[in-house]
Amino acid sequence: MRLLLVNPNMTEAMTDRMAEIARTVAPPETEILPLTAKRGFPYIASRAEAQIGGALAYDLIAEHAEGTDAAIIAAFGDPGLAGARELFDFPIVGMAEAALMSAAMLGERISIVTFSPVMRRWYGDSVRDAGLMPRFTGVRTPPAHVRDLANLQQNLRPELIRLCAQAVEEDNADVVILGGAPLAGLAPEIANEVEALVVDPITAATVQAQALVSLGSQAGFARRRSKPLAKAASGLPDALTRQFGRDMDP
Repeated sequence: MRLLLVNPNMTEAMTDRMAEIARTVAPPETEILPLTAKRGFPYIASRAEAQIGGALAYDLIAEHAEGTDAAIIAAFGDPGLAGARELFDFPIVGMAEAALMSAAMLGERISIVTFSPVMRRWYGDSVRDAGLMPRFTGVRTPPAHVRDLANLQQNLRPELIRLCAQAVEEDNADVVILGGAPLAGLAPEIANEVEALVVDPITAATVQAQALVSLGSQAGFARRRSKPLAKAASGLPDALTRQFGRDMDP
C-alpha cells in the first residue's frame, strides 16, 4: 500500500514528525510518502490560508497520484478535502475529520484542544462539516496565539493538559482531540494525565486511510457522479492540468 502524507504547510520538520508517527501505526509493508508544500505558509492558521493550502495539496497529490492507494491531507482543518475527494480516484483522508470520526466511536461528547484562539471558529467548522455538532463541547485554547511552533509541545504542555482537564471537568467531554499539526504525537504522551481518551489526529488519519482502502475499490471511486467534468486548464502545474483534463477527447 502506498499512502501520501500531504502537508500543505511549508514546515518540513512538521511533515517529518507526522510521517514518523504514521509509520509507527501503519503495517511495515505500507509505504508512507511525506510531501511538503514548497510555497504558501509555514503554518496554516485561518480559513483564508486553508483555501490556498487546499490548492497546494491538489498539486502535490496530482504529482504523485500514480500508484497511490490513499492520501492524507496532513493539516488540521482539512484544507481542500471535499474537492480532493471529487478529483482523485482513491481515498482522501483529512486529519480533522478522521480524528472526529474516530472520537465519535470512542465516546459520546467530543472536545478539541489546540494552541491558538485564532483557529477556534475554523475548527468548529470541521465539526459542523462532519455532522457532529450535537456531540461537540467546544474548542479550548490558551488566551493568546503561540508563535514558537518549534518548541510548542515542550513549552505549552502543562497548559494543554490543563485545557484538557477543563474540557473533561467543565464540558463533560469523553474524548479530547489535540488539534493542529504542531501537536502531532503529544496525545499518547499526556494520555495518563487526562481523565478522558485523547486522540492524535495523524494517528487517526493513518488508521482510517488504511481502513478505507480495504472498504472501497478504485473502480468505485472512478464511477462517482460528483467528479468534475473534464476540461482544459491554463496556468496550472502539468500534473494537475492532466488530472482535470482526464477523459477528454484527444
